Amino acid sequence: MGNEINELNDEMKRDNQVERKNRRGGRGHQGAKTFRRGRALAFYEKLIVKRETLKQQLESQELQSIQQVIAGELKATESIMNDFKAAFELEEITLMRDEDN
Repeated sequence: MGNEINELNDEMKRDNQVERKNRRGGRGHQGAKTFRRGRALAFYEKLIVKRETLKQQLESQELQSIQQVIAGELKATESIMNDFKAAFELEEITLMRDEDN
């Protein structure tokens, strides 16, 4: 989880640098796109945290009685993450994570 969040933070920093350059260059349209991408990355980071929380809950003895529900939520969250990566072209996150492993 830490690597993914660090990668997201690095990507948001790069996007912010591009946005600042674009503002100086007078290309406002690109700035709006960068802003939306930053918001998308922030939302994706929340999904990462949710996935990790669900994984921890799945291993918890206290929550054994609702393990199937948690497993379903985990599958749904991972599905949303995959769709989100595809929709917002966040594939570089997956590629960078795969290189680290």
